[in-house]
Amino acid sequence: MATLLLIDGSSYLYRAFHAIRELSAPDGTPTNAIYGFVNMLKKLRETTPADYIACVFDAKGKTFRDDIYPDYKAHRPPMPDELRVQIDPIHQAVAAFGLKILMVDGVEADDVIGTLARVASEQGIETILSTGDKDMAQLVNQHVRIENSMSGEVLDEAGVFEKFGVRPDQIVDYLTLVGDTVDNVPGVPKCGPKTAAKWLGEFDTLDALVAQADGVKGVVGQNLRDSLAWLPTAKTLVTIKCDVDLARELPDGIPDLAPHSEDWPTLLNLFRRFNFKTWTREAEARVATPMVSGDLFGDVAEPEIASAAAPTPAQQPAKVERHYVTIQDEATLESWLAKLASCELVALDTETTSLDAMQAQLVGMSFAVADGEAAYLPLAHRGPDMPVQLPFDETLARLKPWLESAAHKKVGQNLKYDQHIFANHGIALAGIQDDTLLMSYVLASHLKHNMDDQAERELGETTIKYEEVCGKGAKAIGFDEVEVTKAAEYAAEDADITRRLAYTLLPRITDKLAYVYRDIELRSRDVLYAMERQGVLLDTALLARQSHEIGLRLVELEQEAYTLAGQPFNLASPKQIGEIFFEQLKLPVIKKTPKGAPSTDEEVLEELAKDYPLPKVLLEHRALSKLKSTYTDKLPQMVNSATGRVHTSYNQTVAVTGRLSSSDPNLQNIPVRTAEGRRIREAFIAPPGHVIVSADYSQIELRIMAHLSGDTNLLRAFSDGMDVHRATAAEVFGCSVDEVTSEQRRYAKTINFGLIYGMSQFGLASQLGITRDAAKIFIERYFHRFPGVAEYMENTRSAAREQGYVETVFGRRLWLPEIKSPNPMRRAGAERAAINAPMQGTAADLIKLAMIAVQDWLMREKLASRLIMQVHDELVLEVPQDELDLIRTQLPQLMASAACLDVPLVAEVGSGPNWESAH
Repeated sequence: MATLLLIDGSSYLYRAFHAIRELSAPDGTPTNAIYGFVNMLKKLRETTPADYIACVFDAKGKTFRDDIYPDYKAHRPPMPDELRVQIDPIHQAVAAFGLKILMVDGVEADDVIGTLARVASEQGIETILSTGDKDMAQLVNQHVRIENSMSGEVLDEAGVFEKFGVRPDQIVDYLTLVGDTVDNVPGVPKCGPKTAAKWLGEFDTLDALVAQADGVKGVVGQNLRDSLAWLPTAKTLVTIKCDVDLARELPDGIPDLAPHSEDWPTLLNLFRRFNFKTWTREAEARVATPMVSGDLFGDVAEPEIASAAAPTPAQQPAKVERHYVTIQDEATLESWLAKLASCELVALDTETTSLDAMQAQLVGMSFAVADGEAAYLPLAHRGPDMPVQLPFDETLARLKPWLESAAHKKVGQNLKYDQHIFANHGIALAGIQDDTLLMSYVLASHLKHNMDDQAERELGETTIKYEEVCGKGAKAIGFDEVEVTKAAEYAAEDADITRRLAYTLLPRITDKLAYVYRDIELRSRDVLYAMERQGVLLDTALLARQSHEIGLRLVELEQEAYTLAGQPFNLASPKQIGEIFFEQLKLPVIKKTPKGAPSTDEEVLEELAKDYPLPKVLLEHRALSKLKSTYTDKLPQMVNSATGRVHTSYNQTVAVTGRLSSSDPNLQNIPVRTAEGRRIREAFIAPPGHVIVSADYSQIELRIMAHLSGDTNLLRAFSDGMDVHRATAAEVFGCSVDEVTSEQRRYAKTINFGLIYGMSQFGLASQLGITRDAAKIFIERYFHRFPGVAEYMENTRSAAREQGYVETVFGRRLWLPEIKSPNPMRRAGAERAAINAPMQGTAADLIKLAMIAVQDWLMREKLASRLIMQVHDELVLEVPQDELDLIRTQLPQLMASAACLDVPLVAEVGSGPNWESAH
């Protein structure tokens, strides 16, 4: 039987656009929708063979439904500019794949699809609807089914009933009752999917339900009766038209949809233009000549670079022949020990029982000594087959001298984790020469740095994924349960790819980037490992008391909220909050959700809380609930039973600016502006005979702004040790420093920090509670008195547009993929980032350099004090009482001398029995 595949192009267009963000071509053109759509097409061509194929899009202009109901789809926002510019390339890609494109004026894509599905069914042709649109369920019959290529969902007649609770022939009536919020078609108020399915199960059709509407009980029954005059119109709007005249588009009918072969030269031009590297290589293999200049995009023989990203090799490495072995006997082990001893740089990787580095146990390890030459050493696999393995302890003892040898150089992907694993088994890993995770991060921090993505991007290799080996979800198994042959291929590949990545990336890390990589990131890695290993002592009893107190306060807040609302409600339900706010209390609507409902997000609550008590209560309830669940309840559960401490994991490669983040637990986001948040810090304590010492940089980003801009007035304020906000206020308000009022200083502080983050006139007006005109005057005065800042900002924006990146003082490169975006909001966001990133990135570099200097000094002087935390611009140490005076004296000096800027660096130090008292 012949098969017809109908692709709902309009549905996939938006889904592809929203599924993938931050993707653009070297010239700044957005490519996320193009990539997602082409990916879907390729998948469909491979997995869904069909005799006839059509890709159907909505035509421009109104349809007959707009004439019936002027508010049809009225609330939908216009197509985003960054999607609009991708429409033509998508259409060209579809045509180049040999597929027929259909767009018919006056109707929607659904109607064209419905008509083709009807015609095909009448001709006995099996029809597949590739869509995610629920409305299409009305077309399903014995010859028509829905296959959603993005979710994998398949809906035949039974599937429709299982999903909606009604038959396909009842879907139109079902949609009429529940309405369609996406298309702005009202249904019967309060009639949800369950009620609609129940009614149709009882009455079978809408007509029968309407005929007996007087007998339907309850409020929703009255709503049904009130809607009777509207229902015929609603039904017309949700019914897919199946009699569209397609004679002009398809003179010979369905046979006109037979697909043609792919136009590979056109596809090659398109893939090169938009920098889709893997697809480019595939297309090149299909095209006789390596470079093709066609009229699709003009001459496209430009060098291949990542989208506003670090340059990548012009030519991908040739495919490597693989020779992987599994070490399961003495002879093979001896052979590989010799190879490890003689190899200049060995890639090392571990396979373990857990992602928790402090708890995980070793299952096996892999090594790579040359391109394609790698081995896996299984040590703790278990299972019914009980694989042959060398003895665990004896084999580790054989490897220990090499693992602990600083002379034998090793490279890995995130070796900080592997270092913990070996430490769990009493091995101090040494000789860490390089780390491909950090290499990738230094070259282009905004890209993905996991090994699989790096392999695809840099080597053109599709790697074995962890889920392919261990499964996922409820059926996932531990790596120690994986069959050894399968585990060996995966693990050896990891080591092989890592070594090849190292030799690919390292030549590109030159000049200032080499300093960032070697002297900042690699050395920070060592300090972070030591901090993670040390951990932090917690007063769990104090946290338990705080959790109990917060719980009592939450109960009080709930009762207070019920009183203000006049009824009990779910404080965590946006829907119930919205009904109380906007239907009962008639509070003003600040903004709406993408679906058109009044929003109750935090920004809205904060705005409403200025004038109304209930939003203020909800804000406090949300904050305390988060504090309780994230910290007071959770932190005690995270104490390591072996050490009695909490061991966070510091992430070096997450923030694009170079800042560190931490997880399990996240120590970076403990609130400090509320008394309850500050009390959490009281639970981070020093052991007996010790104190906590905290040191953080004072106004570090403003000092960096002064250094980068070279503004005379700003430099002088810092060099003279003045209160910079007071000095700024004096300049802006034209008075002496002594005459500055507290209100003027507050204004100046807001301006100082706001301009660093690219605050607009509107933002400043909102922050200060003044008019936009007044905010404009303040900003103009500021730039008049600090012309160096204005000049720096303009020069930085210009440089960012020209080269696609900005740099920190130390040479860290911060890429801005959206700096040439056709979308004004995205482009403006990138320009703000261009101003802020050098300051935030330099601050990140400084705290890392300070951390390295402090650690070096502690080790050199053989002190017992230990770094235990790094939080933003702050270092926290655990210090024996007899070293306190020395640490308090030396610590701020070490931090101040971490770098030489045109302004003095100042670190403020405090100490106490816990983190809060030391801060």
